[in-house]
Amino acid sequence: MLKATAATNIGLIRQTNEDSYLCINPKTYAVADGMGGHAAGEIASKLLVNTIQDFFSEGHLFKIDQDVLEKIILKANARILEKAEKCTEYAGMGTTASFLHIEANTCFWAHIGDSRIYLLRNNQLAQITQDHSLVWDLVLNGTLTQEEALTHPQRNMLTRAVGIDAEVKVDKGSFALEENDKILLCTDGLTNMVNEAKLKETIASEAIEDKAAALIDQAMGAGGVDNITAIVLETNDD
Repeated sequence: MLKATAATNIGLIRQTNEDSYLCINPKTYAVADGMGGHAAGEIASKLLVNTIQDFFSEGHLFKIDQDVLEKIILKANARILEKAEKCTEYAGMGTTASFLHIEANTCFWAHIGDSRIYLLRNNQLAQITQDHSLVWDLVLNGTLTQEEALTHPQRNMLTRAVGIDAEVKVDKGSFALEENDKILLCTDGLTNMVNEAKLKETIASEAIEDKAAALIDQAMGAGGVDNITAIVLETNDD
């Protein structure tokens, strides 16, 4: 059995919410964090999730795996570029994409940008995706610690996003879904405000019914400097 909770919030500083998310329970989930002026980020993130929704509304009979998820993101990439070409005020818009689909107890995922997918299993929280950002590259090569990356002045500079270039590389993969697994999809408005120890504590809690809303509240309490979006999936043996 799979339970999903989801929430988004504009935060305390921003004028618009450029995050979008999708929950097609019990199989398909995505978060997207848009970027670009004049509400263009909101347009880009909505195009991403709408492209996913359009695909699954068509009722395909073939197997859905990570390669199919990649193709959907690439289709969204083309749609965003086309929209920006037709509307010059949207030039330069783009979005992150963290996208998960579950088939027969296998989680397939595809990802671009610095939104994240986490897996909590056996009391261990693992980040499934890698950030496509300047500071994450510096963390990987040992120049920065993860703690230093949180306050680095260029922490929001992406090295890869949907809708920026005609050719884009999509990270993708899969993992088996087990009983009592918990999965978090979120934008960086959460992870820049709430550390992984607190994320783990909240996701693991048996006392919190709506964990997505609880995570949003924590990010707001920490300053809410960005839009915040979270989806929490929980499996159990009921």
